[in-house]
Amino acid sequence: MRRALRRRRRVVSACLAVAAAAALAAGGARAQASRGAAPPGGKPPPSAAVRLVSAPVRIADGATVRLLRPGDRVDVVAAERAGPPRVVAVAARVAEVPAPERDMGDGGALVVLSVPRETARALVGAGAAARLAVTLC
Repeated sequence: MRRALRRRRRVVSACLAVAAAAALAAGGARAQASRGAAPPGGKPPPSAAVRLVSAPVRIADGATVRLLRPGDRVDVVAAERAGPPRVVAVAARVAEVPAPERDMGDGGALVVLSVPRETARALVGAGAAARLAVTLC
């Protein structure tokens, strides 16, 4: 009886070791793929345009930002002095609304949006050249 119990323990231990090795190998492939290398299966990682990134955006009207909650969807509009306003981001998800900064005056308020990489680049460029506003979707 004891021998059978020992054998069973050895078999279970061997199975667990094989499962752990397989999980480690799969995790290594995922870690390599997250660093930009192609996974061993030959399937390339999703394109950079599809991945979502967190983009901190300063909105000109701080009171509007206080209306936002994480999970809300907003359109971001850039209002430049010359030319009509243009939509920079459509249906961007609000990821975070940081606590308001003290003594900012009329400097607006910060909001973190979850957007594709290309949209994040457009937001940074628009934020440097224009005042940004949001509309709730």
